Amino acid sequence: MQILACPVCKGELSLTIEEESEKEEVVSGSLYCSKCQHAYPIANGIPNLLPPDMNQETQGQ
Repeated sequence: MQILACPVCKGELSLTIEEESEKEEVVSGSLYCSKCQHAYPIANGIPNLLPPDMNQETQGQ
């Protein structure tokens, strides 16, 4: 968590855990930037840190 930053504003991200594995690894949840007020989802242990405008482009394809 110490090396992760918001890809838009480089602000600090806070972690919300929805599901954790037995090895205490985050399976699902989100990372939230309070500076630009955007949440980045975590699914299957992988954070989606695409900037909001790029994320919308890939979902539209």
